[in-house]
Amino acid sequence: MEHRFDFLVIGSGVAGLLFALKAAEHGTVAVVTKKGVADTSTSQAQGGVASVFSSVDSFDLHIKDTHDAGDGLCHHDVVEMVVKSGPDSIRGLIEMGVQFNLRQDGTGDTELDLTREGGHSERRIVHAQDLTGKEIQRVLTENARACQNIALFENHVAIDLVTYSMRMKRGVVVTTHEDTCIGAYVLDKATGRIHTFAAGVTLLSTGGAGKVYLYTSNPDIATGDGIAMAYRAGARVANLEFVQFHPTCLFHPEAKNFLISEAVRGEGAVLLDSRGNAFMEKYDPRKDLACRDVVARAIDNEMKKSGDDCVYLDISHRDPDFVRERFPNICGRCLQYGHDMTKRPVPVVPAAHYMCGGVVVDMDGHTDIGRLYAIGETACTGLHGANRLASNSLLEALVYADRASRRAVQDLAALPAEPALVPPAWDDSGASDSDEAIVVAHNWEEIRRCMWNYVGIVRTDKRLERAAKRIENIQNEIWEYYWNFRMTPDLVELRNISSVAHLIIRCAQHRKESRGLHYTLDHPARDDKRWLKDTILRRPFTR
Repeated sequence: MEHRFDFLVIGSGVAGLLFALKAAEHGTVAVVTKKGVADTSTSQAQGGVASVFSSVDSFDLHIKDTHDAGDGLCHHDVVEMVVKSGPDSIRGLIEMGVQFNLRQDGTGDTELDLTREGGHSERRIVHAQDLTGKEIQRVLTENARACQNIALFENHVAIDLVTYSMRMKRGVVVTTHEDTCIGAYVLDKATGRIHTFAAGVTLLSTGGAGKVYLYTSNPDIATGDGIAMAYRAGARVANLEFVQFHPTCLFHPEAKNFLISEAVRGEGAVLLDSRGNAFMEKYDPRKDLACRDVVARAIDNEMKKSGDDCVYLDISHRDPDFVRERFPNICGRCLQYGHDMTKRPVPVVPAAHYMCGGVVVDMDGHTDIGRLYAIGETACTGLHGANRLASNSLLEALVYADRASRRAVQDLAALPAEPALVPPAWDDSGASDSDEAIVVAHNWEEIRRCMWNYVGIVRTDKRLERAAKRIENIQNEIWEYYWNFRMTPDLVELRNISSVAHLIIRCAQHRKESRGLHYTLDHPARDDKRWLKDTILRRPFTR
């Protein structure tokens, strides 16, 4: 064993860092992150945090909007808890130094400036211009760097969790289902060395899995690591068929991952086809403020009917000064690529954005495995159901970071005084350095293209069957490669995206209906009689 901490946090977005800061008041914390601390999906979140502050809004309305978006699968107790915890969570960030946009009310007093996004019946999005995630990440990162009880391990890649029942041979993990997590194996990208981290409590907050798809709004780190690691260790995962495709990413060959916030439509932007015709009224009475699943499918359908490569988002009818002030980041980035959104429509396409499913947890973020927690996009809490309501993700991360940290502190206090079981050393005996990096690159590309073509916005039984066979063949090739060569960051990520792709396909094949983000031409109707339930998978027991 090389490192021992009270708490091990894998991931450094809003969920992981807020948990770390709260846990650090009670013990030592290691934060392991694949790149720099601030290189997260949180940093790219533009819209804001959904929470009830307006006098014309209410918890009941926010709860109803969340259920409507989730298409019948949201867990009511979770929705109620998260929504009602929202205002205090926002106030906590403000106390830490987060600077949200403010406005003057009718009496001249200052209040939070609230905007609106698709699926919301009232203006309830708390924001910091169009860089809300970046502002929250800035404050949490500064606080984490200043905390003496937090050790930051940047450019370190978590490979696998360590549990009491684990047996290890050349990197092959064998576990039971009734188990307890005692840490993780972590690869130092700079040295190539694999370290063992022992911890009283381990938290997975690695974000989502957008890089499973060819086109995504997610950063390159979003390879589903936490979901894959938890599944391999024996934890349940759920609802992975519900992959949210953001309707409006900038369509430009050089504009990698650039999302145009739903808040732009919240301020009046309209979707147009290539002939300049608005089309959303054909698909939903809420038009451009319909939920993301509806808007993404509408765009996909319009593109397929016309053969066009994109549609267009138009806010040029609003005052140019307002648009530039409200969306300085989006306006600036669009200008870099030759598009002035204050003067003409901007080309947009859907892209994989958010994983509504994940590792199954309870209302404190605890998994099936003892002393293992999962929060943020890694987790399936029951809040989002079949489709996430815009800006509920940061809210969920804030609420669950607080609840999980409280429960984790109790777990730590209950540990016996004697030292915990020492994790077995990583064993790569017989493995050699790889001289065939092309195998990793080829499989990475094939997985992402296969998922985009066959397991995308619109699915069929035949497409899913084809995807399943191709991913199975790729997994077999990866397994052989994994067995024979020493671990690299690329191999870790390839292994994880293949695992998550496999799980997404299995979940999608199981659900024989269309609901929320899972739309299949072979089963186009919603079927509450048979499918009003979560899709849950668990790795078969291995001796």
